Amino acid sequence: MFNDLGILELVALVVLAVLIFGPDKLPKVIQDVSRFVRKIREFSESAKQDIRTELGPEFKDFEFEDLNPKTFLRKQLDGNEDLKELKELRSSFDLKKEMNEVADAVHGRESEPSGASAAAAATVPAAVNGSPDLLKKQDKPDAGERPPYDSDAT
Repeated sequence: MFNDLGILELVALVVLAVLIFGPDKLPKVIQDVSRFVRKIREFSESAKQDIRTELGPEFKDFEFEDLNPKTFLRKQLDGNEDLKELKELRSSFDLKKEMNEVADAVHGRESEPSGASAAAAATVPAAVNGSPDLLKKQDKPDAGERPPYDSDAT
């Protein structure tokens, strides 16, 4: 509970307690506080035991710590193939590279695709890849023609 409490802080708390409660009332206050903490722990354990008995024998090894979402996910994914696939997917995705490519496309700079993705990008048009060609210049409308209306842009 007080893992990061140093000696200096502990001494300061003791001195503060003596000043607030006085040396004659301090033992009684310590007894009352320890009795209160003990009753809270007993109440908590009895509530946990009541819940376990109400759930039935199939939940006899149920731990309340498993209700923490992090603990639950860690327990469910431990040794699971989905976790390995998730780690592979996470390591293959480079957010910084993707953001740089988008920024280059928006600013009109040519970015050099590398590796197998360069060969795939060269053979397949951008519209087929599922992303529009942001570097392609828009055709200007004729002098009498109105520009296209985009209802989402207004």
